[in-house]
Parts: sequence; structure tokens; C-alpha cells
Amino acid sequence: MSRLPDLAERIERLVLRHEELQRTNALLEQQLHTTESERDSLKSRLAAARARIDALLERIPVEPASHPSEGATE
Repeated sequence: MSRLPDLAERIERLVLRHEELQRTNALLEQQLHTTESERDSLKSRLAAARARIDALLERIPVEPASHPSEGATE
């Protein structure tokens, strides 16, 4: 009958391991949600920065660049 106490001990270890894995999983899910939130925030900030850059680029006048060497006689 020594198998019954061994089996009970193994079951208890499995239950403890299961509970530990559930806690670890909950922590990982929390970290994942935090990371996803940070990612979404960064994507939003990137899009806003790109929009500001595009607006600034549109304000730059489109003129042919004149080079100092053009029109100079030597």
C-alpha cells in the first residue's frame, strides 16, 4: 500500500505546480496587456509625429535649388 501515499504526494505536487503555473500565466497576461498598451501608445505617437513631419514638409517651398557655381564665370 505504499503506492497510495506516493500517488497522493505526486498529486499534491501536481496541484501545487498547476497553481504556480496559473499564477505565472496571470502575471504574463498582465505583462502582455501592459506591453500591448505601450505598443499602441507608441504607434499612436509615431503616427502623430509622421503627420507633423508631413505637414512641415508640405510647407517647404518647392523651388529649384540654385547652386553658387551656376552663372559664375571664371
